[in-house]
Amino acid sequence: MAKITVISRDGQGREVEAENGLSLMEVIRDNGFDELLALCGGCCSCATCHIHVDPAFADRLPKMSEDENDLLDSTDHRNETSRLSCQVPVTDALDGLIVTIAPED
Repeated sequence: MAKITVISRDGQGREVEAENGLSLMEVIRDNGFDELLALCGGCCSCATCHIHVDPAFADRLPKMSEDENDLLDSTDHRNETSRLSCQVPVTDALDGLIVTIAPED
């Protein structure tokens, strides 16, 4: 189980426990961060679970799919650390990860 710090849009950070096998989206949503809408429920068909990931963890994440890349292109707040949280499975390698919920489009 990994410990992940989630920073909300107002800049408040909170450490949560993340069970292996869940997606970051599920972990963030299930820990009461209502601002992460995740409207498609994790099907990679919207960009409402957009997060910015600590660059130190970039090499520990799965490669971004073309679908994820295309969806992130639709947001005004994409940067080099952008990911869709529904596409990032939790593993022990993510222990200590810091993610920031991206601004809403």
